[in-house]
Amino acid sequence: MPVSRFVSLGLVATLLATSAGAAPKPDPALNAQALEILKRGIAFRTVAGGDQFIPYAEYLKGVLVAGGFKPEEITIEPMAGTAFLLARYPGKDPGKKPIVISAHMDVVEARPEDWTRDPFTPVIENGYIYGRGATDNKFELSVMVATLAKLRREGWKPGRDVILALSGDEETVMATTAVMAQRLKGAEMVLNIDGGGGSIINGKPAVYDIQGAEKTYADFEITVTDPGGHSSRPTPTNAIYRLSRALDRLAAYRFPAMQNEITRGSMLADAASTSGVIGDALRRYANNPADADAMEILSKDTQQNPRLRTTCIATMIQGGHAPNALPQRATATVNCRIFPGTPATSVRETLVQVINDPSATVTRLADGSVDSPPSPLRADVIAAVTKAVKARFPGVPVVPSQQAGATDSMHFRAVGIPSYGVSGMFTRPGESFAHGLNEKAPLDTLDGSLAHHESLLRDLAK
Repeated sequence: MPVSRFVSLGLVATLLATSAGAAPKPDPALNAQALEILKRGIAFRTVAGGDQFIPYAEYLKGVLVAGGFKPEEITIEPMAGTAFLLARYPGKDPGKKPIVISAHMDVVEARPEDWTRDPFTPVIENGYIYGRGATDNKFELSVMVATLAKLRREGWKPGRDVILALSGDEETVMATTAVMAQRLKGAEMVLNIDGGGGSIINGKPAVYDIQGAEKTYADFEITVTDPGGHSSRPTPTNAIYRLSRALDRLAAYRFPAMQNEITRGSMLADAASTSGVIGDALRRYANNPADADAMEILSKDTQQNPRLRTTCIATMIQGGHAPNALPQRATATVNCRIFPGTPATSVRETLVQVINDPSATVTRLADGSVDSPPSPLRADVIAAVTKAVKARFPGVPVVPSQQAGATDSMHFRAVGIPSYGVSGMFTRPGESFAHGLNEKAPLDTLDGSLAHHESLLRDLAK
């Protein structure tokens, strides 16, 4: 794409200062519809191995058709125990590349006996809606479906096709995402409503993050074997000891620090609101990645270190087969969160070098992850998001961010489609308990999310 389509960090500062537009007016009927979609959605138990994916997708299709979509514009495809949904909102110019809206229908498993309320029965209390998926990701999914149905009812004509792409296994292996990414290869961009979003600090909206990159994921298994023998006759080749020494070498190793325009922009933004040694180190490293002292300060901080580099950590270990026998096998699982743009194969090669035991095997486990580069900061995306955010909260800065965990964006970026996390939610730290007990979403962000997504669609789907 032409260089002019993308934005330098200098231009980011200019765009972030964009004046606010008119504050969006709440639409009570639209709010009620989105909330009803969310309540109905929570009741569908769309967990791995469940049978509610097709019914949930059919329900969402019904909402879109009632809003004016043609049935043939929406496809639901079963796949490997789950399903995905693709809905095409036709644009005026078939020559333009489509915009993809990404979200996921599946949720993490939840055991009713552990929850205060049944996780698959929506409950509204004290300004929150409780239930599995209330935040991740059925809140934003419901908002987007309601928004698309509203726009279709009103006769809005986008300049390009808008494609709603709902995956069915984002929380597990992302096989449905990989299929959709291949089918939609060549799209203009992906707006991922499962990433990014706003933060509320000390009761006030503080910052909005556009997710432009994310670490990819890889699990490796390190295995050491030995003939073993009777425990009364120790040998110097004990498999457990050899594995322990290999893990000690891994624990002492630190992957090189890295930087991209996303992490640099987010560090500069964080430096402006972070006092003391960390704030100074963020500013110095962002401006000069060769500043070893700043890098060392950030590396020793458990919150900042993951932003700098690939990390690999032992998470599981198994060894031996009997208490009175020398171990014949010892195995460790090492989980790696890989800096965007770094091939997983090179991470494996590094593990082999660091472990430095030719008798050990290092094998990558099946994990559903693929190598994925960061997305370029596009001027049109930054401007549209800034406009939408500042219409709600004029003083809130909009900054690029890199996510430590993976979303469906990984597969879209892997096939060359730039992807941006643009959730409309504003939440407090630790408020939602996504993936945890008693997951909930604040209902006071519903109207703002509806306005946010309509604004983005109108600006970016021209």
